[in-house]
Amino acid sequence: MRILLINPNTSVAMTERMVASAHANLAPDVELVPITAEEGVPYIASRAEAQVAGTTTLELIARHQQGMDAVVIAAFGDPGLIPARELFDLPITAMAEAAMFTACMLGPRFSIITFSHALTAWYEDAVALSGLQPRCASVRVPRATFRSVHDVQDELEGDLVALACRTVEEDKADVVLLAGAPLTGLAARIADRVPVPLVDPLDAAIGQATLLARLRTRPASAGRFARPGPKPAVGLTPALAAWIEHRSEAADRSVPPARQEAS
Repeated sequence: MRILLINPNTSVAMTERMVASAHANLAPDVELVPITAEEGVPYIASRAEAQVAGTTTLELIARHQQGMDAVVIAAFGDPGLIPARELFDLPITAMAEAAMFTACMLGPRFSIITFSHALTAWYEDAVALSGLQPRCASVRVPRATFRSVHDVQDELEGDLVALACRTVEEDKADVVLLAGAPLTGLAARIADRVPVPLVDPLDAAIGQATLLARLRTRPASAGRFARPGPKPAVGLTPALAAWIEHRSEAADRSVPPARQEAS
């Protein structure tokens, strides 16, 4: 099984960290094919940046979907998730939705902990989109600041552990999500220091993508996620334009990879 792992951020180092972390829990028959966006920002931290990243996500899926069994969007706010499900036939998961649904199987109420106040409005929107506001106890950020987004989990480890413990006590959270791609892998490292289950959103997204691929459900031909009919597309990348127009050459997505890292 091959899973396309799309990092809509432009940071290759972030992609490499996520791939290294994911391999610890990857099923033996699953191959990750990681792709890093070439356009956008190093780390998405607002709804406007997420809107831009959503288009990039669609373009990358159009270019690289051939031979894939599922897609994972590796950013917590899930840029492009709903449009991608409408447009493409593959199972597609993303970190925020997958983490929240996983948390609901572990306890009645979950809290989201992240590392920057700039992210909270976007993450609250992700909760609302999932329809899980009644299950979300809080979205919290530590007071401490950090120097580098790439080192944030190391810089704030103690503060994040303390905040998780306070969230359990004060917000009555039964599960805690560590939100944001730069926190990938931290849950496993601090699990024994927090009294409730911790969810790593990337592990949740890959696990659910693997399950959906194994279920082999048919793509929707009716309802909310039926693929839209063809229409002319102007100014888009060739692969995405071909897919939107339903042109026969869309089946031959032989465009050279944008930036593909070894898995």
